[in-house]
Amino acid sequence: MVYTKTGDKGTTSLVGGKRVSKCDPRVEAYGTVDELNSHVGLLAEYANSIDPAIYTQMKSIQDDLFTIQTLLATEDEALYAKMPQVSEYDIKKLEQWIDTTEASLPKLRSFVTAGGSVAGAQAHVARCVCRRAERRVVEMSQQCNVEPVLMQYLNRLSDYLFVISRKLVVSEGKEETFKKI
Repeated sequence: MVYTKTGDKGTTSLVGGKRVSKCDPRVEAYGTVDELNSHVGLLAEYANSIDPAIYTQMKSIQDDLFTIQTLLATEDEALYAKMPQVSEYDIKKLEQWIDTTEASLPKLRSFVTAGGSVAGAQAHVARCVCRRAERRVVEMSQQCNVEPVLMQYLNRLSDYLFVISRKLVVSEGKEETFKKI
């Protein structure tokens, strides 16, 4: 059964069963990462017909994001220690993808305006949601213990999504839109 009615009064369960308000900073953090994961999933589907390698990267990122969601939803230290983790390796993987992708792109002349293609625009939407998720995790870290690697991953992911937005537009043979200041 999908509905349990246990959240009807504004609370939800963390991993381990503890009930908290649905507006708790922990719930805001993992909920925003969940939203980001959905946007990355949509972007992956757009990217699949443009560049299957990006699709594969996105699926790996979705797996990492699900891990981050679960870690953020876990307050119990004993449970947390038994869960899959996001590590420095995962950040290095993003950095490698960024460097490889960026090397294939024209040098930036000025600020890029979101758009250029549907896939490029979706990458920018995902990037913006990623930045919000990062802010929510930083906010949560001011009240609870948060592994720094989780914030680092989200920070690097937003850079990746920016570079991927440019790559998708260029790969589709469309024009990037620049804003000169």
